Amino acid sequence: MKLKFATTIAALACALVQSPVQAQTKDTLQKIKESGVINLGGRDASFPFSYKISADSNPIGYSADICMKVVDAVKAKLGLPSLKVQYTIVTPTNRIALVQNGTIDLECSTTTNTIARAQQVEFAPTHFVGSVAAAVKKSSGINNMAQIDGKSVATVAGSTSIQLLRVYRKNEHVQFNELSGKDISETFLMLTSDRAVAMILEDVQLAGMIARAPNANDFKILDERLRDEPYGFMYRKDDPQFKSVVDEAIVKLMKSGEINDIYAKWFTKPVPPNNVNLNYPMPSAVKEVFKNPNNKGI
Repeated sequence: MKLKFATTIAALACALVQSPVQAQTKDTLQKIKESGVINLGGRDASFPFSYKISADSNPIGYSADICMKVVDAVKAKLGLPSLKVQYTIVTPTNRIALVQNGTIDLECSTTTNTIARAQQVEFAPTHFVGSVAAAVKKSSGINNMAQIDGKSVATVAGSTSIQLLRVYRKNEHVQFNELSGKDISETFLMLTSDRAVAMILEDVQLAGMIARAPNANDFKILDERLRDEPYGFMYRKDDPQFKSVVDEAIVKLMKSGEINDIYAKWFTKPVPPNNVNLNYPMPSAVKEVFKNPNNKGI
């Protein structure tokens, strides 16, 4: 009787120990196949990368189009042509956690690939390279970064721009009041409402916000650049099968040249909802990552 009881307890203990491990080792492809759903992370206002044109629409944009090419590859890999796509809107402050805990399978927006972040998540090959800059109102009289001394500057919470701005403050011996918006729209509002004299973010995203503003001619982007920022999709670490599908799909777009057409669609032509054209020719840094795909962080 004692032996049977001891055996039962041991079995229960083993089950309790093994269950969490088994849950953690279930790979993403298996999870997607069993549920019939792939969960994507997108943004609602990262124009023209990942943005919504209505409250109930899925994100569209350059990153969103590339992401759907990855979804097509997952469908083919799993033999699930009717795979359902489900979007979760992420922010700079929660996107990594949502990848880590499995809420989203693939984050498709404008996340900078940094060495620190790569300790927590895996990055796909770089699909864009932006340069961190400052947008100001033309009427502000600010023509260079040094002139933000003693003023209020806005950044997006959870973005790399915050760290770069602090490094700039230390190196250049300038002082300013640092404001943070929860997302790009809120941060740009700080600039338009004069709560801040400058907004710090990647130049292409600044250009996108300015282009969509009703008073676009009131703003300009300063010439100085703080750093180049490689963008990459994020997915869970230690998942080699999913990594293979994601990375191969993106590299295929680059090697075939199809990604050039996707780029032209979103950066050199009118895009919804207001037919805004960024007229943003492909930078040399982007051409280089298309020619030699990699996921090198900074």
